[in-house]
Amino acid sequence: MSIPTNLSEAEIVRRLADQTGMAADPPYPPGFLKDVLRPAAVLIPLLIKDGAWHVLYIRRTANDQDPHGGQVAFPGGASDRYDPDPYATALRESQEEIGLLPSDVRILGQLVEFVTVTSYQVTPVVGVIPWPYPLVLQANEVSRAFTIPLDWLAEPANYEIKERALPDPFASIQVIYYQPYDGETLWGASARFTLELVHRLFRS
Repeated sequence: MSIPTNLSEAEIVRRLADQTGMAADPPYPPGFLKDVLRPAAVLIPLLIKDGAWHVLYIRRTANDQDPHGGQVAFPGGASDRYDPDPYATALRESQEEIGLLPSDVRILGQLVEFVTVTSYQVTPVVGVIPWPYPLVLQANEVSRAFTIPLDWLAEPANYEIKERALPDPFASIQVIYYQPYDGETLWGASARFTLELVHRLFRS
């Protein structure tokens, strides 16, 4: 598979706007999720590096208070009551976590909402950022930022589905795991967001 480097921003916008065949969340065992889902949003930053589309990821700082600490993720977080929409949440959190100015992000669209295992209802927002960029990582939340080529993420040989156990008495669930890249392993919700993006961009 190959996503053409000349895939324009306008074409990405068009493909993101196509809502047919949207991904559905895998079922969680009854009673596992909280009754009230908390809204959240992440930014999926696209950029051109070495003449090809890349996706920017972060590794969250290991923290006992953060259930996703130490994991590969996208910048983002829970919605604030003053955020008018998911775009505002994604941009605010990205500025707080990696120093990405909202004025430097060109929003292209969004993906379908996903429900995470931690009972968040997450809207992935897709945007283009200039590169290279002087990122400023908030150390208590983000320990690293890095990019992965979109072509690599789209290659089926680079990811697989595994069973992941849940606490008793719940049954296991299926989780997406990517092969390690640059010493990092993309899996879970962020891998689901990534595959949904890939599926949207490949669909002509």
